[in-house]
Amino acid sequence: MADYVQSRTRMVDNQLRTNDITDLRILDAMGEVPRETFVPEEQKSIAYIDEDIPMNGAGLRKMLKPHILGKLLQLASIAKDDVVLVVGAGTGYSVAIASKLCDSVVGVEQDEAMAAEASTILADLGIENAAVIDGEMRQGYASDAPYDVIVIDGSVESIPSALFDQLKNDGRLVAIEQSGPTGEANIYYKTQETVSSRFAFNASGAPLPGFEKPKSFTF
Repeated sequence: MADYVQSRTRMVDNQLRTNDITDLRILDAMGEVPRETFVPEEQKSIAYIDEDIPMNGAGLRKMLKPHILGKLLQLASIAKDDVVLVVGAGTGYSVAIASKLCDSVVGVEQDEAMAAEASTILADLGIENAAVIDGEMRQGYASDAPYDVIVIDGSVESIPSALFDQLKNDGRLVAIEQSGPTGEANIYYKTQETVSSRFAFNASGAPLPGFEKPKSFTF
């Protein structure tokens, strides 16, 4: 039988700490939340490897590598009184981690089965300050807006304006922008209704559906 507690400790020590993740709250959260709970039965034995892990049978939707998720959350500088939106919540792992860092978090996921599974897992783990909503991911979740932080859990080619509209002034949005095999993690800041950005680190991840750049026509 797999020793998941030991696997989590190794993940924190060998994947997170070695990739400059120094926020002790993130290290503690990722050392506590059972990552294996959020993947299919056949993936549980590899839940802690440094790879994107499939969250459903088709394998099209995947969890970000642990250190990539950790670095994104550290980049977002989540405070304990922040309200957070996770776009592309999947089966809820990133929502569970974020719930340990902030006041409340809502995830939006357009795969109805994964959204339902996420809600069940969060309830089973006794996480009460988080919820996952079934909805179109690129539209965010305006009902609870504005947010202090928006985390896009997966790679995207473009970021819809609807998500920036749901940021508070002085809010942050973090995302992996990727077209092809490699991408970059960027952070966006909203100040007096103006959005600016900066590059943070190189990163890659499985793409979220619906965030492709519009196709351009050639004549």
